[in-house]
Amino acid sequence: MAADLPARGDDALRAGVAVTDITPKKPVTLAGYGSRKDLSQGVHDPLSARAVAFEQGGKRLVLLSTDLIGFYKGTAEVVRKAILSECRLQPSELFLCGIHTHSAPTPALAGSEAHPNNIEYTEWLTRRLVEVVREALGRATPVRIGFGSGSSPVGINRRQPFLDKDGKPQIKLGRNPNAMTDREVQVLKIARADKGELAAVLFAYATHSTSLGPKNYIVSGDVHGLAEQFVEKHLGGGVVTPAFAGASGDIDPWCRVLPEFKTANGWIPEPVLLGTLLGEEVVDVANAIQKLDANGPVRSAMKVVDLPRKTLDEAQTKAASILSAFHLTVGRVGDVAFVGLGGEVFNEIGRAIKTASPFPHTVIITHCNGAGGYVPTKQSYDDGGYEVKTSPYLPAAAEQLVQEAVRLLRGL
Repeated sequence: MAADLPARGDDALRAGVAVTDITPKKPVTLAGYGSRKDLSQGVHDPLSARAVAFEQGGKRLVLLSTDLIGFYKGTAEVVRKAILSECRLQPSELFLCGIHTHSAPTPALAGSEAHPNNIEYTEWLTRRLVEVVREALGRATPVRIGFGSGSSPVGINRRQPFLDKDGKPQIKLGRNPNAMTDREVQVLKIARADKGELAAVLFAYATHSTSLGPKNYIVSGDVHGLAEQFVEKHLGGGVVTPAFAGASGDIDPWCRVLPEFKTANGWIPEPVLLGTLLGEEVVDVANAIQKLDANGPVRSAMKVVDLPRKTLDEAQTKAASILSAFHLTVGRVGDVAFVGLGGEVFNEIGRAIKTASPFPHTVIITHCNGAGGYVPTKQSYDDGGYEVKTSPYLPAAAEQLVQEAVRLLRGL
């Protein structure tokens, strides 16, 4: 259920956008790689949080993109509680998302074993996120929106088959051009209704933002973050461009886990190259969107999905302790639907939800409102691999998740 807003003189679709810097001011531990222990050693590009707040007919929907890996170890619940309370939102009205860069601070709570700088950073971050959502809500004005779709080769299926020393087929993290990869670039264009000025360009694309690996100690938004920065710089005029990671549990960037930003002899660093390539497609798709309308409604719903779980051994239980319940959040703005998945789902699962959705446009967003772990496809369990090994779920989880998502979408 969404909270009612004060009555307005009309029922126009409104939206407000805001952006704030969330670059750490002190060295911090970076997220995503267990082997990386030391503190960060500098900043390549700034990190930001970008909020888009929709409202119509007393209903609200806030999409909050952060240039972070996501929110693990209970941080999602704490940060969400602060935003919901301070901004008077209902749980389903907030999509708290990370772009899944592995070159940003690890959010951490007081009392944990995390570095004190990360705990201090997270407390500061929470206040920044409250303010950027409050600012977006306060800036809501009549808008018109349009949707477009493109394609990018930046992401590639990472489940690479090989034969071990005994000749047995195995799966490793690498590059598999023969496996399914969802290359769709989903773009939502938001323009102010009065003068037609562009306010925001929201985009979603399925890839891990892991062109940088565990040997990198420089802060960066990686592929998604650099794409956001490129689009904002190219479009100018204060346009805000929140990015979201699509269904990418089995997708990495074409160039992956590199040790650094290479620049010798005129070399263009791969993270910059990939981010720019993705950003150029976002701009092309946005420029091609001509049909804009102000149709509602704005609606949302949320559910904690009880996916079937494995029986874990002691080591697996310890590894899974950073995970949370799997949160499924859906929303709609007119004919555009949003599916927020609180985990890392394979790209086939995202495609299945888009295909079965009752909406003409369905944006898939992962690392949203929680960190429930990997959800592989049922077929992938026979092949094994990192995602299957570390997933806390049984093979039936994927089908159940698709069914639950479509059911909630139909309820909107």
